[in-house]
Formats: sequence, structure tokens, C-alpha cells
Amino acid sequence: MNTVAGAPDAGTLRAFGVGDQRLERLAGGRGLTWRAGDVVLRPHDGATVTDWRAGVLAELAHTSTFRTPRPVRTVEGPWRAGARRDGPWRAGAWEAWEWLPGRADETRVADVIRVGNAFHRAIAHLDRPAFLAPSTPRPEDPWGRADRMAWGAARLPDDPTLDRLAAAFRPVRAPSQLVHGDLLGNVLFADAAVPAVPAVIDWPPSWRPAGFGVAVAAVDAVCWHGVPVAQLGALGADVAEWDQLLVRALAFRIATLHLLGAWDAAADARHRPVVDALA
Repeated sequence: MNTVAGAPDAGTLRAFGVGDQRLERLAGGRGLTWRAGDVVLRPHDGATVTDWRAGVLAELAHTSTFRTPRPVRTVEGPWRAGARRDGPWRAGAWEAWEWLPGRADETRVADVIRVGNAFHRAIAHLDRPAFLAPSTPRPEDPWGRADRMAWGAARLPDDPTLDRLAAAFRPVRAPSQLVHGDLLGNVLFADAAVPAVPAVIDWPPSWRPAGFGVAVAAVDAVCWHGVPVAQLGALGADVAEWDQLLVRALAFRIATLHLLGAWDAAADARHRPVVDALA
């Protein structure tokens, strides 16, 4: 993702056809996401990833279980209210998406997994994009590095907890496909007074077994949102190789905290019950 300081400027807002809308910072998105009318703006992830993802989600069929926001094109030519959006998917450092009402609820992990499974089924037919090929250089962000570590493509940080998890690694035979790597806080549930299909947002694409995406959500829910450790097994009762995917998911999250400089005694205390249960 681009490192962008501050809000999108007036030129960016005009480019996406929302130059006359009030700008509002949204919760989540690491403080980098903004709403202008019916459009959400966020720093894009580079031309290759952003344009590929926008092309996929512009056409992806929704179901009765999930939907996704549609990407928003820029306005070709001089901006004016109501101008047709038929330009590129990016303006400067920014991309834009349809705003969908709703709120994340990290305690509803079973519902997040149900929605995530439906999303993964809907994208299971898609080929691996070139930017996720093993031979393609990728940005060295902590999440990407930690993902490779959890799957044996890079060395894990030196830490006794990670050593325990690595000793529990076993081969995973489930096929890989495109997955959403950060589901728990990125499924929006509508207000009960205005029913709507849950929305999957902010998709960071990765190429792993589909069950890995929901395993990360399960680990996050237990470590950070008070879901009991005893529920881990039931959450993935229908997911092949669930125990091994949980071990990999936990290693991924702990390695990420190390790379962010955020692994401390408090983080260890949050993760230790899950490590003890799995390793």
C-alpha cells in the first residue's frame, strides 16, 4: 500500500466525481480511509494489484451470503456534478470504492467464517495472478513477509513460541487458490433495522488454501476478541486440515507482530493459550 499522509486532496476528489461532497475519515483502515458521499477512498496498493482487484470485483457475482463494494472509476475529462465515471481505477495515490453501510463485529467469528467461505467459493475459479507468482518480487511489507514465513518460504523470527509452532508444522495438501487474508475486521454486518447481505471489504489477495483465510479470522477472534479457545475446533469443523491451518495462521500473526516491533509480554499472554492448545 502507498504511504499517504493526510486526506485525499481536492484534485483526487474531483477525479472520482465527488468534488462537491464532505470528506469524513472512517474508522479502521489504519486511519487512511475516507468517505465522500457514496464513495470510499483509500491509498492504493500499486497499479498492478489495484487494477487487477478492481477488474475482478467489478464483475464478481454476489450471492445471498456475501456482497462486495464495487470499485469506482475516475471521471474522464473536466469534472462536473453527475459526470460519468469511465476513467482509470486510480487517481494519484488513491483508489475508490462504493460505500456500503455496516459495521464489523469481530465477536461474530462464526458468521465471518460463513461469509468468508462463500466469498472464497465465488473466487475459487480465478487463476493465480502473475503478481502472486513465487518468482515475482513483492513489496517487503510485514504481512507479506510473515505469510511467507508461515509457509516455509522464509525463516521465522527467533522466538521460542514460534519454534514451538514450527515444530508442529506438517505438510498441507489442500489446494491453494485466491483468498482474503484479513477477514475478521473486514466483513460488514448491516444494522438489524435495515437488513442487508454482509459485505466483504479491503481484500488483500494471497494464494493459499481457502481454509487459511478463515483460520486467520478464527485465531484473531480468540487472541484479541474474547472468543473462547474451546470454540476453535467447531469454527472449522467443515474445513479440511483445520488444525494445521490454525497452526500456520497463528505463526503468521505472531511473526507479523515481530516484524512490526509489537511482540511484547502482553501480546505473548494473548497468544499463549492458543499456542498451548495447538502446539
